[in-house]
Amino acid sequence: MNRGRRREAIFQSSRDYEMFITVLQEASKMWNLKVAAYCLLSNHYHLLLHTPDGNIARCMRHINGVYTQRYNRRHKKDGQLFRGRYKAVLIDGDNYLLEVLRYIHNNSIKAGLVKNLVDYKWCSHKGYSSRTKKWNWLYRDFLLAIFSKKSKQAQKAYVKFVSENESEEIEKFYSKKNLGSVLSDDHFKERLKEKFQEFLFHKEIPEAIIFAPAPRNILASVCRHYNIKREALTKSKRGTENVPRDIAVYLMRIYSNKTLTEIGKYFNIINYSTVSSIIERVKSRKATDKVFAAQLKKIKNTLGGSQRQT
Repeated sequence: MNRGRRREAIFQSSRDYEMFITVLQEASKMWNLKVAAYCLLSNHYHLLLHTPDGNIARCMRHINGVYTQRYNRRHKKDGQLFRGRYKAVLIDGDNYLLEVLRYIHNNSIKAGLVKNLVDYKWCSHKGYSSRTKKWNWLYRDFLLAIFSKKSKQAQKAYVKFVSENESEEIEKFYSKKNLGSVLSDDHFKERLKEKFQEFLFHKEIPEAIIFAPAPRNILASVCRHYNIKREALTKSKRGTENVPRDIAVYLMRIYSNKTLTEIGKYFNIINYSTVSSIIERVKSRKATDKVFAAQLKKIKNTLGGSQRQT
């Protein structure tokens, strides 16, 4: 999803809506992008996408970039149209796919634009409730088959489903000011962490922080590497360096979104400035001490295994 800069309109006329849909169709052919659903509102849009090639960033750059160029050219404007990078939510298909489909299509009703979905032209609802050829580009058969193997029965079941109220869980999720990056149960999230840790620091995937190892796994990996007990990470003597503790503090800082104060609580460190000093000390030593850097790298490489064991 994305919205206009300062919540300004990104669609000013029917031609703009049509232009955006054309860009979606072009992207689906060029980048093997499966567009399962969409809803276009005056100042924002919602898309339900399947990317078998794992190229969501490339697809969205094309969609936002090409549409912005065509919009600016048509309206004799220049500069940024959208507020920034798109927001992506990874969906647990087994449990939430149809719920999100309903949520997207019902946006026009929630916005007060129409009372019946069939009356809103700029969403893909009609692609699911009819079988006209113009909707063949839409990736709908997979979702309809979840309702029924027979197309007519699937369409009827879909129409009934979208007419029903959304679940409290979906309403709560999408009502958050800071929308989560994954819509799933805990088991699904753990599977993601195990499988996709290599993307943790990928610049194109800022949401990848969800793949980060949990603090308990960081502590366990450090203790296992140095063959020490958890309590050893909280001990500190003036003038004596606690290397395992320092490494654990550093790893927790780079792998989590916890504050310095929150990190300090794991190690009985009261002052956040002390945590900051530890992190800077590790950074400095990593750059000059090859043996230390190798140890740090080895511990980082074990974090994926630590997650699977817990």
